[in-house]
Amino acid sequence: MPSVFVQGRPVDAYPRHAPEAGNGTVRRVTEVGEEVLRKRSRECTEFGPDLAALIDDMFVTMYVAEGAGLAANQVGVDLALFVYDCPDDDGVRHVGHIVNPVLDEQGPAGRVLLDETEGCLSVPGAAMRVPRPDRAVVRGFDKHGAPLVIEGTGYFARCLAHETDHVDGRVYLDRLSGRERRRALRQVEDNREEVLARRAARQAQLT
Repeated sequence: MPSVFVQGRPVDAYPRHAPEAGNGTVRRVTEVGEEVLRKRSRECTEFGPDLAALIDDMFVTMYVAEGAGLAANQVGVDLALFVYDCPDDDGVRHVGHIVNPVLDEQGPAGRVLLDETEGCLSVPGAAMRVPRPDRAVVRGFDKHGAPLVIEGTGYFARCLAHETDHVDGRVYLDRLSGRERRRALRQVEDNREEVLARRAARQAQLT
């Protein structure tokens, strides 16, 4: 099996960072509590250089923050879009972006839930266990407007579901009980400054 898939297609070789990141500018990552994270993102209707530039910025911002995925509203942009660079449970790397993503609904028959630890760049310093299906299929478009279908398993499936949640105006805290949510927010209070300092240091290294 190929070791890297880009936009859902296997490639023979790929650099450490997506080439788009080299053209991008680091943006501030929004944090839980900000309004842009709480509403369904606006559908993208224009595919052109502005969208491509946003994707470039999102890739470099994701790498600086050491994330596996990043939605546009996490950089303050009300647009249905996310980027990702994420392994699955078999060690296969998946890299790409998807515009106007829609996650296929899964019925209970045959669905397997994995209850594993999950974090979020917009909830800095917290990590909690969240049940997610072990498979995910997301449908949308690439930055040129061509139809796109991305499939994932294991950790990559979790990434696809997590980022589609962002597009729909949800953060993973919304999937927790009230008690667990309070525990996560206490983790943010304890760890946020350290996380942001690490991001600043990484930005200096990458840029």
